[in-house]
Order: sequence, then structure tokens, then C-alpha cells
Amino acid sequence: MNTGETPLYQQIAEQIRRSIIDGQLKPGERLPSVRQMTEQWQCTPGTVQRAYRELSRQNLISSRPGQGTHILAEPVRKINPSLQKAKLVHQAEKFILEAITNAYSTSEIEQAFQIALDRWKTAAHDKAGLKSAAIVFSGSHDMALNWVSSHFPVEHPQFQVQVSYTGSLGGLIALAEGKANVAGAHLWDSLSSTYNIPYVQKILPGKRTALVTLALRRLGLIVEKDNPLNLHSFRDLANPLVRYVNRQDGSGTRVWFDRMLQENHIAPADIPGYENEVSTHSEVAQQIVEGRANVGIGLEATALAFCLGFTFLTLEKYDLIIPEDQFEQPVIQALVQWLQLPAVRQSIDALGGYDTQKTGQVQWVE
Repeated sequence: MNTGETPLYQQIAEQIRRSIIDGQLKPGERLPSVRQMTEQWQCTPGTVQRAYRELSRQNLISSRPGQGTHILAEPVRKINPSLQKAKLVHQAEKFILEAITNAYSTSEIEQAFQIALDRWKTAAHDKAGLKSAAIVFSGSHDMALNWVSSHFPVEHPQFQVQVSYTGSLGGLIALAEGKANVAGAHLWDSLSSTYNIPYVQKILPGKRTALVTLALRRLGLIVEKDNPLNLHSFRDLANPLVRYVNRQDGSGTRVWFDRMLQENHIAPADIPGYENEVSTHSEVAQQIVEGRANVGIGLEATALAFCLGFTFLTLEKYDLIIPEDQFEQPVIQALVQWLQLPAVRQSIDALGGYDTQKTGQVQWVE
């Protein structure tokens, strides 16, 4: 049965490993005897025994005289982390194959993975603390930041990227507490008509800080496809047919939205669903797609990703905020230089809803 160059014992071992990965073989399950396997594979007993020794060496099976050979009962991750990673890759490949079969492009599949991961990026930071070779990001959710966090490590594999979506204010607080070395924010200050600077000065007083522009973002109303309720302004949100989905308190989007309600003399209580909060732009879109809401404030890039309608309201500035004592770290310098590359800007532009003319520009705040 050996039709390739791979030794037959390795083929046998690989088939059993694959059956474990796929869940076809369960912990504690008994494998066929050596005699049965020699008949199945038309080989010598020594070939089967060698395959079983290989699997035993990897702590996947256990053989005892008179009891046969069994799959070990411990969780696979404890047995073999490499095998667990292989299982994850195999599951991803199955999903990708199914998506491609259904005519999705690879870029659409990648974007879907990133969106699905958004909700898991609100987890707490690594308790081990900051590492010199790592970007530990905390802050506002952003589609372009998703793209950066997945592509920067590919081109700079010596650096790590850890992302936690905590909202703009949460990101600045994480910087102040030393739990992150990069924050992402788009906090609008109506008194100065600027983004982020007054908040940085208040939360990081006396600390020289760099504001690195990630992009300008088109923000507005994400609505159902074709906008059946004809929603185009803040006042339209008081429509009793509206089911609004809001961003969480402390997010830059929520800070801006609440300020706009004040300026337009609209009470939050007049907006049906104002109390319905989620943590990311993707969750806003997801609720609309699933019919749990029919409008929310969010990014045009997110509306495009979910094939929803969009009404433009403002162009906002999203900054990566980095204290001076972190800015000179090699990983940070590499990131800033990478953001300035034309190819990176083109990729962010391709997401839709972004203006990258200022991407990578650095402004210092005392």
C-alpha cells in the first residue's frame, strides 16, 4: 500500500494522528491489534509496531501487555501542544475550503476571521507585563488595526503583537497604569476641536507622548441594506421604529455620539435601544444583520464588510498613542516605519472608508 516516498510506518502513524485530530478516535479508545493492522495495511508486524512506537513516543497512545493499545485519556493540548496546533490549522483549513467552495475570496475569508476574533480581543492584558519585543495594544476597536495586528508580525516575525479592545479611554488608562505600550484612540474634544490631545494631557500629565496617525475614518450610521427607515441624521434616531445599538461607555464613538446628542438637544431616552451596548463596530453590524437592531453608529469599513447601508456623518482621526519612553523601542520604531510604506497605506485604503494621507505621521504632545 505504500504508493509514495513516505515510509509506510509513518503513513500509518499519520493516519492515526489525523483521526485523533478529527475526533474520530476518542481518548481511551482501543486501537486495532498489530495483527489486524498488518492485514489492513498489508505489511509486516514490525511496520505496525514501529508506527505504534512513534505514536507512543509522542505520548498519543499507550500499549500494555494483555490490555492492548489505547488513545491516551489526557487532553491533547497537555499531551502534545504541536498536535493541538495542527488540529487548529486543520479546522481552519476545513472552514477555508468550505468558504472557497461557496465562492468567497481569500480576502473575504481573512476579513471574516478578523471580525470573528474581535469579540475575543476584549480580554484582559497579559499578566506577565510588557516585553521589549512586543506591542501590547489597548484601545478602540478598528478594522485597519485588525489588519495591522495580523500583517505586521508576518513581515516582522521577531516582534509580537497583543491586542485588547478596551475603548479609547480604556487604552489611555492602560498606558497610565503601565499595562500597554500602545493605545488606540479617537476621542473628540469639542472645546479645542481636536482629537485625543486634551485627553492625553489629562490622563498622562507631564509625559511626552507621540500621536501616530493610523488613518482618518469615515464614521456614520450603519443601517439595514437600502436604509428602509430612511435614517440620515441624529434626529431620525428618535423614530419609534428605530432599534438602536450603542457602543459601550468610554469608547471614542460613544464619547462623540453623546456629545452630538447634546449639541442637537436630543435626550438619550428618546432613542429606542440607547441602553443596548456592544464593544466593537463589528458587533454593531452583527446585531443589525441578525435583526436585533436596525441602526448604530459605526465605521463605513464595517458596513462594507457586512454588506450593510451607511450614512456618512463625520471624518475622524484615529491615533496610536505611544509614551516617549516606549517610542524608541525597536518594535515601535519598526511599526511606525512600516505604517509609512505605500503598500501598507494601499492595503488600508482597500478596506474602504479610510483616508491614509496622514498614516504614519507623528505628532508630539507635552
